Amino acid sequence: MAGSSGRTSPRVAVLLGGLSAEREVSLSSGHECAKALREAGFDVVEVDCGPDLPARLAEVKPDVCFNALHGRWGEDGCIQGMLEWLRIPYTHSGVLASALAMDKARAKEAYRAVGLPVVESVIASREAVEAGHVLAPPYVVKPNNEGSSVGVYIVREGANAPRLAATMPAEVMVETYVPGRELTVAVMGDRALCVTDIITNGWYDYDAKYAPGGSRHELPARLPDDITSACLDYALRAHRALGCRGLSRTDFRWDEARGLAGLVLLETNTQPGMTPTSLAPEQAAHVGISFPALCRWLVEDASCNR
Repeated sequence: MAGSSGRTSPRVAVLLGGLSAEREVSLSSGHECAKALREAGFDVVEVDCGPDLPARLAEVKPDVCFNALHGRWGEDGCIQGMLEWLRIPYTHSGVLASALAMDKARAKEAYRAVGLPVVESVIASREAVEAGHVLAPPYVVKPNNEGSSVGVYIVREGANAPRLAATMPAEVMVETYVPGRELTVAVMGDRALCVTDIITNGWYDYDAKYAPGGSRHELPARLPDDITSACLDYALRAHRALGCRGLSRTDFRWDEARGLAGLVLLETNTQPGMTPTSLAPEQAAHVGISFPALCRWLVEDASCNR
């Protein structure tokens, strides 16, 4: 396929970096994607996103933007809205799905509406959270609109109410803690790829996600058939309920002692990490889709007005 400006190959602007707390993750994802897209035959320009982004895109004149941003402004509908306004096709989910998935409370409402299992949670002010337990421990405190386990607190039974970092927002999500295994499923278009069991020595926090050796990924996960089937089904239903496009990844916790009743959906990531230790590329490779082929598919799936 040729680029819209008469180029022999389409020009792809890989959007990376940005202004969120997940900037470093985005830089790593973006560099990996740019390398893979060059291998796949595209004309690639890496664009570190800042306030001058519209001017940079006017200069680059891409046929497609590959969105490798993470966190707020990159996966919450903001950049998607700007690209819609500029009429530049882009990868991954559109404005509404991105905003909905990034808002954990509203995403849970969408899950409940289609019968997906979620845990009890409330939105509370940081003052209320620090003053006393708003849910019975154990529970988790986290920002309502961040990813990559940024700013997550686990409050155990017998512990005092947490003292939150100054960087935490004025309102946070407080969610019942679910014991058990950390599972995840990537969805590519209309296909749930497989189930990964994420094995760590403790909580699956930022370092466990991105540091080499921080976690071990077992795929396909060794699970009872009904749990595997449920994970694949729930991930695809979550992808559809939010209106996602392209690639997404849905995370679960499973309390083995409770069987199928112990499987709950935590959240859906519309911009899954694309780093060397990321989960979605591993699942794609497991089903025979190389990293360059995955990146090519995302570019070919790109659109706007979604």
